Amino acid sequence: MKVTKLALLVGLTAALPSLSQAGTLEDVLKEGVLKCGVSTGIPGFSATDSNGVWKGLDVDFCRSVASAVLGDESKVKYFPLTAKERFTALQSGEIDVLSRATTWTATRDTSLGLNFAGVNYYDGQGFLVSKSLGVTSAKELDGATFCIQAGTTTELNLTDYFKSTGMEYKAVTYDTSGQTIDGFKKGRCDAVTSDRSQLAGLRIKLDDPTSAVLLPETISKEPLGPVVRQGDDAWFNIVRWSMFATIEAEELGVTSANVDDMLKSENPAVKRLLGTTGKIGEDLGLKTDWAYQIVKQVGNYAESYDINVGKDSPIEIERSYNKLWNQGGLMYPMPVR
Repeated sequence: MKVTKLALLVGLTAALPSLSQAGTLEDVLKEGVLKCGVSTGIPGFSATDSNGVWKGLDVDFCRSVASAVLGDESKVKYFPLTAKERFTALQSGEIDVLSRATTWTATRDTSLGLNFAGVNYYDGQGFLVSKSLGVTSAKELDGATFCIQAGTTTELNLTDYFKSTGMEYKAVTYDTSGQTIDGFKKGRCDAVTSDRSQLAGLRIKLDDPTSAVLLPETISKEPLGPVVRQGDDAWFNIVRWSMFATIEAEELGVTSANVDDMLKSENPAVKRLLGTTGKIGEDLGLKTDWAYQIVKQVGNYAESYDINVGKDSPIEIERSYNKLWNQGGLMYPMPVR
């Protein structure tokens, strides 16, 4: 019997698993909870408060996805993960999404079976040093000992920087950011190196935050964002557009305080975002008010930024690159249309 190339192709295609039926959305709806991977404690991004409640920019993203999918921002189960554990937890299906100050790199994007849904914080690696060391620049750190967290881009960036400057260093590695700053507090190293946002958060955990200074150099690009498994495009779309919705809401001036009034808006972009027109929600496999629920329950990007790491937080990080694109920053939401 003659087998045509077309018939063979059809047969092979039928034998492969359907990417569109990978099923994370169905699993989340069935279980009624979103399993979200976060850090073991990075102030401003994902950490528990005095009452054991998870707070932070990355935590708010978990809440946003739960709002969009389940209509309830509280239906999240948080999985605190070290840098070394995070990718395995996602690959194995232990979590549905990773929202843990994770840098988007080519290696991670192509070799781990994962997809980055976008960037929700633009960062870069810096240096936190004891003020008693008397240095004002990273170029004065020749021979210094660094406390660093294992399993991060930090290690390679530090090696690259010191090779390029002809300097030498020693490293003491730890599994968690909490252990890292504790090592610094106990004098086991001269400096801590990590993403600048993390250093700002860790600095406030010192007994005397003024005893340490953040040096001016930024030695890398660290685009941070949520991550999902490859092979489930429907879930990837939900996670990606949940992120864009928070940024689009800020751009359109839609906040948790005015979102109900905005339902009456005649602005076509606002109507599409809030689901009073169009079928974005249907295309995502969600209810028409998916983005309304995000803004109503969690807030837009500016609201989340300000309360967790910005002007209304103890960390007070300037938005800089994380301003909207039309305000001099890099935050550019894809059009919700």
